[in-house]
Amino acid sequence: MGRVIGFELNSQDPEKAAAFYSNVFGWKMTEPQWEYWPAATGEENNTGIDGGISRGPSDFPHGTRIHIEVESMEDAISKAVINGARIVSEIMEFDDFFLAYLVDPVGLGIGLVQKKQDE
Repeated sequence: MGRVIGFELNSQDPEKAAAFYSNVFGWKMTEPQWEYWPAATGEENNTGIDGGISRGPSDFPHGTRIHIEVESMEDAISKAVINGARIVSEIMEFDDFFLAYLVDPVGLGIGLVQKKQDE
């Protein structure tokens, strides 16, 4: 089962958005990487779903995407496309995970995340 492991808020002014969520809701923001400001929304004894705020790309300049963890990026993308999704960003590799962006059949943006296996 793909479980929601995070979120991404897209904005054309991510610094302003990060300040807003930090000041209003107490989210802990860390230093940005790749114009992505990681956000912790809970504490050790009261966890939340963490995510981040990023500069929205041209295909998704504003909005919210959930990130869903999958075991196999290729299998998940194949099933999604068969069921009406559209790929907006092919598989990207980061230090600890792979990430791809899709739009579901009703226009909602989602991110697929596959963690790298420990070697």
